[in-house]
Amino acid sequence: MSQEQIDILQRALNREKAARKAAEKILEDKSRELYISNTKLEQLNKDLESLLTRKDSQLQGVFENIVDAYVIIDLEGNIMKMNDAAVALLGFKSAYEDFNLIKLVQPQENERVLKSFKELLDKGSITNFHVNIITNKQEAKIVHINASIIYDQGIPVAAQGIVRDITKQKEDEEHLIESENRLATLILNLDSGVVLEDENRKIVLTNKKFTELFNLDMTPDDLKGMDCRVASEQNSILFKNQEAFIKRMSDINEKKETVLGDELEMVNGNILERNYIPIVQGGIAKGYLWTFKDVTLNRTYRKSLEAERLKYYNIISNMNLGLVEVDLDDKILMVNQSFITMTGYSEKELIGIKGKDLLPVIEDKGLLKEKVEDRKKGKTESYELRIKNKHGDIRYWLVSGAPNYDLNGNIIGSIGINFDITEFKNLQLQKENLLKKLEKSNDELHEYAHVVSHDLKSPLRSINALVSWLKTDNENKLDDASLQNFALIEATLEKMEQLITDVLEYSSIGAENTEKETVNIHAMVNDLLKIVYVPEHVNVTILNTLPTINGNKIKLQQLFQNLISNAIKFIDKEKGIITIKAEDLNTHYKFSISDNGIGIDKKFHDKIFKIFHALNKSKDSTGIGLSIVKKIIELHQGEIWLDSEPTIGTTFHFTLKKQ
Repeated sequence: MSQEQIDILQRALNREKAARKAAEKILEDKSRELYISNTKLEQLNKDLESLLTRKDSQLQGVFENIVDAYVIIDLEGNIMKMNDAAVALLGFKSAYEDFNLIKLVQPQENERVLKSFKELLDKGSITNFHVNIITNKQEAKIVHINASIIYDQGIPVAAQGIVRDITKQKEDEEHLIESENRLATLILNLDSGVVLEDENRKIVLTNKKFTELFNLDMTPDDLKGMDCRVASEQNSILFKNQEAFIKRMSDINEKKETVLGDELEMVNGNILERNYIPIVQGGIAKGYLWTFKDVTLNRTYRKSLEAERLKYYNIISNMNLGLVEVDLDDKILMVNQSFITMTGYSEKELIGIKGKDLLPVIEDKGLLKEKVEDRKKGKTESYELRIKNKHGDIRYWLVSGAPNYDLNGNIIGSIGINFDITEFKNLQLQKENLLKKLEKSNDELHEYAHVVSHDLKSPLRSINALVSWLKTDNENKLDDASLQNFALIEATLEKMEQLITDVLEYSSIGAENTEKETVNIHAMVNDLLKIVYVPEHVNVTILNTLPTINGNKIKLQQLFQNLISNAIKFIDKEKGIITIKAEDLNTHYKFSISDNGIGIDKKFHDKIFKIFHALNKSKDSTGIGLSIVKKIIELHQGEIWLDSEPTIGTTFHFTLKKQ
């Protein structure tokens, strides 16, 4: 190693020794300072305890008299003492809780609280500090804090503070702000232009609609603080009569009285409605509210409505229905031309006259008086009335009366629409007379049918007896041809007697007693099947329970007996099948009786219900049975029809009304 290298190494060692000595010196100094600090801290704690002990008697009166929560904490945030109000507010049990107040602060507030605590230490006090806390009872609250540092001989030893619960106050403030925001939003979005002035006529608030109505190239915020008098003069050019606009604004403001419904006509043809409301408190003007609304469409609509009113008034005046308006005393207020024509009186003769005293015949005056009272009760109805016109002629009117209301819904009279039904009434009376004559003729015809039936059957019975006597007197003397002729005569006599019986029965349907009763169709059909002859090869089935209806039991029994007997009679198969069923059709029941008999060609479907029309010319068929069936069904407000195919079978469908 060279001498130069040795010198360099020696210098490095010297520097290291010097640095070590310096470090040892610094460590010695720091140890001494730490000892002094610890000594001072111990002394400071003793001094603080002594201070609090000395101050207790002085603070006791303060604690007892402070209404708000009062808290003393050390510089780390630990509670040293608090009054009863603080104990209640923060949710503790005693005034000396071993608790750090920082723990009550909601987590999101920690950084802000630590910053404010530093400010408290630096400045010695903080005021109006708000913070969200969770009390020891887990209640969320917002508190207001005013705090200051407690010094002992210039050294900060603790902190004291007044804490107030402002949770409700904050909620109220938020609600107030929300209400103000809603009100401001409402005003800004109103369909009317709004201007609010202060007592010096400076604009406090306006909205977008105002700028639109007055074609202003400004925002509502731009108008705040502007003098309304200057704005009025600038905007006067928008109106047809500028001077009148400015003068009217001045007069309104000077009188300071509420003005509603002023109409202003603008140069562009629009019409504005202006309202003015002074805001007065204790007799002193605090501001003025102006509103402006575009009523151009309303004015146009009003003119259109007036035109429509005139049009319909002309229609009403000239329509064929007589129109009359009366007040609560039945005094006539208005009539149209048709009413004048119907009564024969002039308008001058009718207006102011009580209708019930002038028009109705004596016998109907009480009726009209009763109807007038009904109108006062709000009733609406139609009724017939006989009136005597100016010429003394009796006319029949159909009157439709209704109460007349004012805008508040109060009945102020009635309105009647009158239709002359005299010609119709005469026709109705003629019809009633004809019906009475027809009823009498039907009674006479029915009586005649009974007489004719008796008179026709009597000679038939005589002929039948004579044939029987001839056969007896000539017994064993007549050949086969003669006996066959006698048999034909007897069969013809029997068929003729049945025909007379059926004709009488057909003419009697509807003329006899048709009183209705409750009829159980299912039980009735079961009883019929016990007395009607049903061959062994024929099977009759009721597919479902037949309903109960209101009708004539005897005629209904005759109806089902005829249709079931017909079905049995015309079955040509080795195994006959007849089915009966019913279904509900709301107001009617539908019945169906089906068979697998010979069937009926479609071209005869409409003819079989006509009297004396029999498709099968059998000796026991008169061609009246289905006519009787049809007449019974019509008597029960129903219909009958059929589905049928030759060789396949037939289904008769019919309906009967339930009630």
